[in-house]
Amino acid sequence: MNTRERFQAVMQFKPFDRLPVLEWAGWWDKTVERWHTEGLPAQLTDRYDICRHFGLDVYKQHWFRADGPGCPRPRSHGSGIIENESDYERILPSLYPADAVNAQRWVQLKHEQADGGVALWFTLDGFFWFARKLLGIERHLYAFYDQPQLMHRINGDLARWHVNVIESICSICTPDFMTFAEDMSYNNGPMLSEDLFDEFMKPYYDMVIPTLRRYGIKSIIDSDGDITTAAHWFGRAGLDGILPLERQAGVDIAVLRGQHPRMLYIGHFDKMTMDKGEAAMRAEFERLLPTAARGGFLVSCDHQTPPGVSYDNYRLYLRLFREYAEVAGKLSQKALA
Repeated sequence: MNTRERFQAVMQFKPFDRLPVLEWAGWWDKTVERWHTEGLPAQLTDRYDICRHFGLDVYKQHWFRADGPGCPRPRSHGSGIIENESDYERILPSLYPADAVNAQRWVQLKHEQADGGVALWFTLDGFFWFARKLLGIERHLYAFYDQPQLMHRINGDLARWHVNVIESICSICTPDFMTFAEDMSYNNGPMLSEDLFDEFMKPYYDMVIPTLRRYGIKSIIDSDGDITTAAHWFGRAGLDGILPLERQAGVDIAVLRGQHPRMLYIGHFDKMTMDKGEAAMRAEFERLLPTAARGGFLVSCDHQTPPGVSYDNYRLYLRLFREYAEVAGKLSQKALA
């Protein structure tokens, strides 16, 4: 199987030759800086060049950001750039860029995808993420109660822009999957209630998901933290899957698979084992193997590889990953035949 065929087989719960050996995200800059002192060639800084250096399956991503290049930037992380609807009106000309899809770039990606050497995906700002980005972390949480009209306006504008972006992309090629950036959970679960999700987020997923389904594009929620409770909400909203399933937040793939047997998952390998030696990493792969062999689950680091992981640690991780990827492929021939 080539990279794209392997992705499609796993995500359609069909037998596969081996698990993809992938990184769904790039590496922390500090991690790459360390590796440059330990054996990674200094000229390798591009995410996909590093993937090829390590012999990984290449999953190419493009993030379409709803705040255009002329949009104001927050003074500090999480501080936001607007306070009210008047501010939103003021910055509207710099939001939702009409020329977001670079046709020439996407024609190139179309050819790479057609060759089977890459799985192609894109990311959109989600309906929790983007309003928080505009309002700032604290003001955003109050806005569900204090400025509901503004919240609905932002998410309605965002949903309509999403549909236009998807239609533009799909006039050129059909990506294999996409993610909504949400980051709406931390270690204690979601940062809003199910009622607020149903009022302020689900209606806008309902506007976008039918377009994705019409083109056959798998939709994945990208949220850190413990997403176990919110998985039910996203399932009701028609989302296909979740990443990165952070182990340190208490996420358990066996529990999620039991509750959502046809949901798709990416990530979940506990990054905190990656500097603990072979036995710890083997135990982690053994934990994931039974679920991975039954399809619908792409094993990968449950976030970006931390700087505490040496270049040799990472090469050991990949050697073990390839070993278990082959085992999972053999088991899938029996489990999914």
